[in-house]
Amino acid sequence: QVQLVESGGGLVQPGGSLRLSCAASSSSFSISTVGWYRQAPGKQRAVVALITSAGSRNYADAGKGRFTISRANAKKMVYLQMNSLKPEDTAVYYCNLRWLGSAYWGQGSQVTVSS
Repeated sequence: QVQLVESGGGLVQPGGSLRLSCAASSSSFSISTVGWYRQAPGKQRAVVALITSAGSRNYADAGKGRFTISRANAKKMVYLQMNSLKPEDTAVYYCNLRWLGSAYWGQGSQVTVSS
């Protein structure tokens, strides 16, 4: 059974930075695509960034140039470094792992950008 646990969210002022972390229990972590999604109030969950097992990264337009996704396979961790945060980045951020056609989710971490 795959478990994903996010950490690192919180309240930050506009222009600030946060680093989200996700710890995975999956034995197939190193060969899975992992990523981050977010869901703002009243909106659908949307992709933020993905990273494949080969290290290829893809970003949604909203985070390009500001967000960086990375992974540490030996630690079964995935990270999202978020810089120059804006109020519209406020959302619950979810870690995601894809393996053999199935998708697994963490419980979510609240990020609030406000002065």
